[in-house]
Amino acid sequence: MSEKSGYSHSFDDNVEDYHPGEKSANRLTKSISRISSRISGSFARADDVEGQTDQAIFANHLQNAVSNPQTVERIQSLARTLSRKTKKELNKFEIDTEEFDLQSLLDYLQSKASEQNITSSHAGVAFKDVVASGKDVNAAYAPTVYEMMLAALNFFPNLVKKDTTPHRDIIKGFNGVLESGEMCLVLGRPGAGCSTFLKTLTGETSELTSFGGDFSYDGLSHEEMMTLFKNYIIYNPELDDHFPTITVKETIDFALKTKTPETRIDGMTRSQYVNNMRDLWCTVFGLRHTYATNVGNDFVRGVSGGERKRVSIVEALSCDASIYAWDNATRGLDASTALEFSQAIRVATNMLKNSAFVAIYQAGENIYELFDKVTVVYLGKQIYWGPAEKAKAYFEKMGWQCPQRMTTPEFLTSLTDPNGRITKPGFENKVPQTSEEFEEYWLNSPEYQELMTEYDNYIAGHSHDDTLNRLEIATSQRKQKLLRKSSPFVVSYFSQLCYLVTRGLQRARGDMTYITIYLTTFLVKGLIVGSMFYNIPEDTSGADSRSGILFYCLVYCAVTSLAEIAKSFANRKITLKQKSYSMYHLSAEALQEIVTEMPVKICAIIILALTSYWMPNLKHQAGPFFMYLIFLFLINQCFSFMFKLIATLAYDGETAHALGGLWVIMLAVYCGFIMKLPFAHHVLKWVHWINPMYYCYEQLMATEFHGRLMKCAEMVPNGPSYDAFGIANKVCSLYGSIAGQEYISGDAYIKKQYSMEYKHTWRNFGINIAWTAGFIIVYTILSEYLKNVVGGGDMLLYKRGHLPKNSNESIDGKVANREEMMKALNEPGADLQKIVAEKDVFSWQNLDYVIPYDGATRQLLDNIQGYVKPGNMIALMGESGAGKTTLLNTLAQRINFGVITGDILVNGRPIDASFKRRTGYVQQQDLHLAECSVRESLRFAADLRQPKATPQSEKYEYVETIIKLLGMQNYAEAIVGKIGRGLNVEQRKKLSIAVELVAKPSLLLFLDEPTSGLDSQSAWSIIQFLRALADSGQAILCTIHQPSATLFEVFDKLLLLKKGGKTVYFGDIGPHSETMLNYFERQSGVKCATQENPAEYILNCIGAGATASAADDWHELWINSPEYQQVTEEIAVLHRELPLRPVAENADTLKSTFATSWDKQMWYVLKRTFLQFWRSPIYIRAKFLECVSCSLFLGISFIGLNTSASSATNAFASVFMLLVIALAMINQTHVFAYPSRQLYEVREAASNTFHWSCLLLCHTFVEVVWSTICMFLCWVCFFWPAIQGHGSVERNGYFFFVFVLIFPLYFISYGLWILYFSPNVPSAAMINSMLFAALMLFCGILQPEQFMPGFWTFMYKASPFTYFVDSFVSALVHNREVKCTKDEFLSFPPPAGQTCGSYMEDYMNASTFTGYLKDASATDMCHYCQYNYQDEVVAQFNVKWEHRWRNFGFFWVYIVFNFAAMLGCYYIMRVKVWSLKSVLDFKKWFNGPHKDKHEKDTTVFQQKPGDEKVLKPKNL
Repeated sequence: MSEKSGYSHSFDDNVEDYHPGEKSANRLTKSISRISSRISGSFARADDVEGQTDQAIFANHLQNAVSNPQTVERIQSLARTLSRKTKKELNKFEIDTEEFDLQSLLDYLQSKASEQNITSSHAGVAFKDVVASGKDVNAAYAPTVYEMMLAALNFFPNLVKKDTTPHRDIIKGFNGVLESGEMCLVLGRPGAGCSTFLKTLTGETSELTSFGGDFSYDGLSHEEMMTLFKNYIIYNPELDDHFPTITVKETIDFALKTKTPETRIDGMTRSQYVNNMRDLWCTVFGLRHTYATNVGNDFVRGVSGGERKRVSIVEALSCDASIYAWDNATRGLDASTALEFSQAIRVATNMLKNSAFVAIYQAGENIYELFDKVTVVYLGKQIYWGPAEKAKAYFEKMGWQCPQRMTTPEFLTSLTDPNGRITKPGFENKVPQTSEEFEEYWLNSPEYQELMTEYDNYIAGHSHDDTLNRLEIATSQRKQKLLRKSSPFVVSYFSQLCYLVTRGLQRARGDMTYITIYLTTFLVKGLIVGSMFYNIPEDTSGADSRSGILFYCLVYCAVTSLAEIAKSFANRKITLKQKSYSMYHLSAEALQEIVTEMPVKICAIIILALTSYWMPNLKHQAGPFFMYLIFLFLINQCFSFMFKLIATLAYDGETAHALGGLWVIMLAVYCGFIMKLPFAHHVLKWVHWINPMYYCYEQLMATEFHGRLMKCAEMVPNGPSYDAFGIANKVCSLYGSIAGQEYISGDAYIKKQYSMEYKHTWRNFGINIAWTAGFIIVYTILSEYLKNVVGGGDMLLYKRGHLPKNSNESIDGKVANREEMMKALNEPGADLQKIVAEKDVFSWQNLDYVIPYDGATRQLLDNIQGYVKPGNMIALMGESGAGKTTLLNTLAQRINFGVITGDILVNGRPIDASFKRRTGYVQQQDLHLAECSVRESLRFAADLRQPKATPQSEKYEYVETIIKLLGMQNYAEAIVGKIGRGLNVEQRKKLSIAVELVAKPSLLLFLDEPTSGLDSQSAWSIIQFLRALADSGQAILCTIHQPSATLFEVFDKLLLLKKGGKTVYFGDIGPHSETMLNYFERQSGVKCATQENPAEYILNCIGAGATASAADDWHELWINSPEYQQVTEEIAVLHRELPLRPVAENADTLKSTFATSWDKQMWYVLKRTFLQFWRSPIYIRAKFLECVSCSLFLGISFIGLNTSASSATNAFASVFMLLVIALAMINQTHVFAYPSRQLYEVREAASNTFHWSCLLLCHTFVEVVWSTICMFLCWVCFFWPAIQGHGSVERNGYFFFVFVLIFPLYFISYGLWILYFSPNVPSAAMINSMLFAALMLFCGILQPEQFMPGFWTFMYKASPFTYFVDSFVSALVHNREVKCTKDEFLSFPPPAGQTCGSYMEDYMNASTFTGYLKDASATDMCHYCQYNYQDEVVAQFNVKWEHRWRNFGFFWVYIVFNFAAMLGCYYIMRVKVWSLKSVLDFKKWFNGPHKDKHEKDTTVFQQKPGDEKVLKPKNL
């Protein structure tokens, strides 16, 4: 096939073999004439070929070929054929042009590419003695608070201490040759070095300390290739990182646009190139039907998993690279989708002649046969490289035996596991045992010598200068004009920006849910704020309300941009992948956000401005309104890019959110409302000048108060006795008033009170433009150059004192065999046959399951029957969507939705309350508490799930037995952790099984996909353990997805389902699967080949495989078969005879829901929760740093609250910001508590481990303990700098009591209440933000109660923050005398002949707050301070010291309500699962039930009649 950048590849290996000329032209004319006659009407002017130029013919042909149904089918036929041919096989064939018209097009493209000197960029690679080194850290101490404190103490010594971490060779001595057009399969167990090998070849070496060896990319060195032509090499660790809300067509179009070459055949336009190549590739890979469907991901509906894989392939192939490395490409895919993926890669290498390295952990034989070469990696050593068809024979010759029906990749992988390989008889002491011995054997083998000969031939056959010249020409032909020679990109920066803007708008259009919620939030908030501040008085009494609403709206516009941090981290993996593909500059992606996000944000600001400006009666003029609108938008944009910058600087979301929260508090305090500039402490006054929010607030205030004359609401002095005195002897009570003026100038007010002036308006506009531009520039530059991803190897984390001293070849011990299992699980001399005969039998019959679906119903299980006897191991199989897991969940009583009918029986009797206690269920997802060790996890399960009468010593002894049987001794004290820093996939699966085994399930063990995600050898180890467990008397029912032949034959019986939950077969498998195969061979008429996998054979028979289809209804065949009648009779016999058995003596003890009492459950869960917190130092550190940094900043800002009147109002301001710290702590609590809830609901609740209330109460209690410590530090950092030792013991003690002991109990119980009834963390954050903002809005600080509209006064009284603010502020100011500063005195002249004392006597006697005169005997000017005590200042906000014990009582009302609501809401929403739960599932409001927009196409590479005509043997 042609190369996309100029269509320069052919199906032949050597481009130079083609000689265009007259013969070619004649052939082209004939071919196109033939096409015209075959597909009449498909191409423009096809009946007049001779009257057109070649260019016109080509343009018409290519434009229409990809849209004509017949031609599309021919292209698909070619793809299906090529997906099954290796390069070696393809060399024996050529495309039959009589049957496949596309060859004419390909020949013409080859001819034109040669004529126009368009150069090929294909390349292979050869390497020798490759070595890569990294830090030798495969085990470390588990993180704890103690380890964190130890690290803090050693911080400074470690700065000067030399790094002594040892290094090791991760891979060493790798050799190989891969020609263009070939595929190499990389096999090895996890941790063997497969990923490091692929990364080294593709230049992704930043995580390595060093690497070396000889590399030749068609003659070029590794350094030259990575420096000059990195865009020709692609490493893909994860295939499915796409923007989920744009369509498949938009995704592929974007990739093609960024890679459209400058030189195109016959001057084809860019749009023609994109359209033609997209249609061609999507035809080849079966994606044309998905054009209008979103790509989707795990949370956003879209195309199927297999289709998403193919989208990833087309995206990568659009980059037109020469060498691809696909790492762990099929992880999480079922066998059919994995085959589909491998076939797609095979098509690509055959059509484009690129090279592909593919690492797959579980590869079937049909996948293996697609590869040209294979390499086997064993603990960093290469033990084979060569043709795939010779690998098995090489190791068999070495002395290893491949069991019958074991696939070749299984056999090759098993050789790297000492516990899984089988020696041929007579070779026991001759075969290599260690990785070093395997490597030595390989280096001395004739196969290695053949590889060295091939390597030498490759080096000799590829000239460095020729390749360099060819790739330089090819690169120059690709690049747009004016691009730097060294630039890895194809299109210019401006073009990248244009394409990114287009995609950004497409992303915005596809994510209407977020936009709707975003705009709705602004609308709701605007209506609430506007109505609460409704019709602010025009006189001086409304001055504070005006400043309050402006501050609130300003902060809201700024803080909503915090969401940018989460969005940045969500998109980071996608953009970094596309950057590694050399699609675009990350700085261009940063710049496009200016354009694409602006429309939505402008709409949001307009909504907020319209609702919050006119109702409160702000200045009703067009100019001020638009200034209000502009500056709110400006601060929104400024903070948006500021938070994006913070996200770019941070390595993780937790750190970014902590930095963002601290920054918001700093800027909000110093924006001019909380801390007014005239009163700011000189230590931190500079924050005003670097604060964009301050400049916006000054403009909003100046615009609102400029030219405003406010009538004085209260003159001093006033009263009946002062009516006779003129205005000249009075002054307005508003701060900054001048005697004798009844109207106060707004400009004078804000200048004296805030140091703000209207003349700064446009200066401030310019400054904020500069701030915004500065953030954009720095963000853009850092996006381009800063590496914000941390790499690291896998390691186990051990408890201190348990770190292993020596590192063995494998940390995993040997799994027990049948004899060891029986000896450990049964008493000495026990009669196993008798034990098995006396055990209960589980059966089910006529089982149906129906759910409501899209206004109708859907049947998921249809009349299923079966049974499991003790000692039996039953495989539950079927294609995706057949209902395997649904049936397992139904039988295990884990379904709480829909209607289940039929019989589920134990010994022929209906199941009772003891059923869950007598069964174990191993889920597909290995969910465990990350902070517990393996032994602790098992002991916890044993304590809570074994009968309470069993002594704890006996429980723990059984735990040790299970640990030994599963070979987990070496990591029993290792922390579960996360993948990469904790147990690996196999170790987690063993732990999942062990957790269920320590519960001693006497009836049945359910397992759902126990081999999912494991390599073939780990899967074999797990299944062998289950076999030994079954042989010791355990009944096992296990779903498994298309196992290998060796795994399949371990099972006793098979229950096979087809789509719709219909039974296809239930019965014995038999030795070598004979019993089962006899049935399917009889029904299908097709024999199962000797080497064929029986599991794949039966799935193909019923039409469930990737390359299968079935004309017969296999469910009907089963219903009408004698085998079905026999099973029905067997079940009837069981149901007649089993009820006659006596009931076990201990049956009653198992009928209680839980094995232990509630108080014991509380004790064990409480201990585990304390341990969870202790081993979460990152979370504890984040809490402490957030509290300490924010409170210390507030303490310094309000340092030394003095005796002035303004200090009393500053007490309000400081308390307001202290409440914000609680909001940050609640958000942190949500993130940390959610995994515990998830673990409980998914695993522990279903197995009746403990009561749900234990989880809620224990987590709340421990969270309160740590939060109390945090609040103590807050108290130290804020209270003492602010008070500086002043005040009585009573006041200080009360503040400590409420703030440190009561307040955390309230806000933690409130925060966890929100989490425990919310469906997920984002929903909880959204609900909490809305409620918390409302509580702060209605607490009386921003708007006093007397100014609230009547309805909102109810919210003032209902808000708990009203009473917390009352308690905090009153404790800060109580009984403190006021000593007014010079500016706080109200100055006015007394009437002639009177002293100030005599003039003010009546007023001061009548006033609630008497105040005092600076000099009562003065006769020229009176200086009057309105307050004697700071209590009087805050009393106008209804804050009084005498309320303190009333408030204390209210606190307990709210706390008790929180706990009651937490328990009640959790019961309603999560335990009973009432329909009310859906109210909070916001995603369903907009998305509805999950449905694909099209049926999944699983037959894209399925062979069809006529495909064999596409290729014909070459005439050699």
